[in-house]
Amino acid sequence: MAKLIRSISENGGVLVTAIDSTEMVEKMYNIHHTSPVCSAALGRLVTAVTLMSANLKSTDDSLTLRIKADGPARSLIVVANGYGDVKGCIGDPDVELPLRADGKLDVGGAVGRDGSLTVIKDLGLKEPYVGQIPLVSGEIAEDITSYYATSEQIPTVCALGVLVDTNCHIKRAGGYLLQLLPGATDEEIDMLEANVNGMRSITALLEEGWTAERIALHVLEGFNPNLLDEQDARYRCDCSRERMERALISLGRKELTELSKEQDEIEIGCQFCGSSYTFKASELLKTL
Repeated sequence: MAKLIRSISENGGVLVTAIDSTEMVEKMYNIHHTSPVCSAALGRLVTAVTLMSANLKSTDDSLTLRIKADGPARSLIVVANGYGDVKGCIGDPDVELPLRADGKLDVGGAVGRDGSLTVIKDLGLKEPYVGQIPLVSGEIAEDITSYYATSEQIPTVCALGVLVDTNCHIKRAGGYLLQLLPGATDEEIDMLEANVNGMRSITALLEEGWTAERIALHVLEGFNPNLLDEQDARYRCDCSRERMERALISLGRKELTELSKEQDEIEIGCQFCGSSYTFKASELLKTL
């Protein structure tokens, strides 16, 4: 279980959300057995959607991030709900690429740079909100920052990191979102830029034992910050036999009849957690 920490400046002009998502990203790895570069890519997006989900107001709300691009990973999808549950999947979890010239994992190369980031917010209204932007770099954090600037007009700094161990497990993962709220002054913006530019990487701080709370407060150094709240977050799939059954029934009588001619037993798997469910087509047809 991870803690999502929110800190706010004394005058309420700057909000920082931070998380140590190591445990969540490790569970993601254990499910999908991602290669190091795919662990970094999907782990960053899992961390990002968790940070962004702090603004969900109801347990029935959900937030989906989807990246489709020209990289060998093909696509990435992550979903968070109002309970703090997060899940994700990647098109090809086995992508292997040479390290970048600076020795870091080539996340942008795996994801691709010619593509889009789509954000879907289901807030219980008649229609979900859908925002889409072209990818900036495929490195995830820059793309999240661009989304907020373009689609929501909220000046934002996003920092994300995933450190993969030599045995391919997740050594450290985390991130923060810094957002300017209405009323932030030019002086505050200059101070924030100095704070952010002076920050070391998220994974380096976590390696030294920094907590999400300490990171959130450090980003707001000089602003007399206060802890606003904290929320639980975890990697957990909410699939179920009942949900899968509804999905199959929604195919309709014609398609189910065709499937039943080929085989009576239909097996359907969850792309987020790998769980498998088996149904008899003849039994499903009786419900229609």
